Amino acid sequence: MIAMEEIEKLSLKGLPPISLVAGEDLGQYSQLKDLLLRQIGYDPADLNMAYFDLSDVPYSTAAMDLESLSFFAEEKVVILDQFLDLTTAKKSYLSDKELKQFEAYVENPVDTTRLIIFAPGKLDGRSRLVKLLKRDVRIFEANPLKENELRTYLQEYAKNHALHFEAEALEALLVKSNFDFSDSLKNMSFLETYKKQGLITVEDIQEAIPKTLQDNIFDLTKLILNRQVDAVRDLVRDLRLQGEDDVKLIAVILGQFRMFLQVNLLAKQGKTEQDIVQELSDLMGRKINPYQVKFALRDSSSLSLHFLQKALIHLIETDYQIKQGVFDKEYLFEVALLKIMTNQKTKA
Repeated sequence: MIAMEEIEKLSLKGLPPISLVAGEDLGQYSQLKDLLLRQIGYDPADLNMAYFDLSDVPYSTAAMDLESLSFFAEEKVVILDQFLDLTTAKKSYLSDKELKQFEAYVENPVDTTRLIIFAPGKLDGRSRLVKLLKRDVRIFEANPLKENELRTYLQEYAKNHALHFEAEALEALLVKSNFDFSDSLKNMSFLETYKKQGLITVEDIQEAIPKTLQDNIFDLTKLILNRQVDAVRDLVRDLRLQGEDDVKLIAVILGQFRMFLQVNLLAKQGKTEQDIVQELSDLMGRKINPYQVKFALRDSSSLSLHFLQKALIHLIETDYQIKQGVFDKEYLFEVALLKIMTNQKTKA
């Protein structure tokens, strides 16, 4: 069960003595935090609930409330936000003496207090305090989900909202959301507004979810490869009207063609799709989305290495010329696209 599902089962009455929400997936972390506050009915005007942002309030002030008995009711809730001392972040707000004081509280919490800790970031596993928390408290970690976990959650989420996906619609949603938990939920909210109940189709996803810059660049790349000059000009004009800068567009297109070239070269070496994902992840220093590689292999299979190399050269030279102020950047960008479209792109 993922952290989101665990928190959905919580209530104010069912809170453990100490709860900790943390994790390096900050988008998901934000979702977990908001959900937990909703689940307990957090109200800043409620005298039985005390909230302290440790980046703004001294721990000594929070400790007075944390260590005292409940006055207005049988139990009270104390929330410590921005507890970065528990994470690998370089920032810290508590002194060594205060950390010892908090450690003593964790070992012997007040029976009438329910403590909730929010710590955005990766927990510092080497810390004695974190080891103590992992042993004694309820932890909800916002870690990147495995693909099957994300799929299962979205299917259940849709079901609970009287919706269900057709065969290829869930795949389309995941690709649209870059397999990101937070983006997936955001896009689900668009779908809920667009379709209150029933079957979600691929067409619904295309209609309901706004296009991202990456979506538009993907479309633009396809138009370039198909040499649809007028359509390319129209889409570039639309992107400019939306406030996109030519230098930024070049950077994103450059990334797309670089991916095409990389997967082509690795495929020629006999690398499997899984091998390519791993090698590119090691090269980039971050986990590459397997579907990004899958689609790049598909879309670049008919492209020659010479064409891809020339395309990269045109884009890099154009980027340099724009930054040097050689000519008008819109003119240089359009010339670069025309050069790419006039090159022979297919394999011999």
